[in-house]
Amino acid sequence: MPEFIEVDISPQRDNGEWPPNSPDLNVMDYSIWSILEAEACSKPHQSIDALKKSLTKAWNNISQDVIDRAVDDFPKRLKKCIEADGGHFENN
Repeated sequence: MPEFIEVDISPQRDNGEWPPNSPDLNVMDYSIWSILEAEACSKPHQSIDALKKSLTKAWNNISQDVIDRAVDDFPKRLKKCIEADGGHFENN
């Protein structure tokens, strides 16, 4: 049975402040965007439509295995964030 991490996911903290956004805890930010950027932005685009087409093509070329590994890494990243008390952490 997997080990689960309990987290308060309510949108506001007890002090009324919204939690900060963390690219360390967003699969798109910590994994997928770098792949899309490397593939779709390796050359300049003449228009927004050309960029959109390039991003769509790059997205469609990402294997499900790559996405699965990025998502599977989330609990480990979440635990490191909790250990760092919400501060910066390295995910090695």
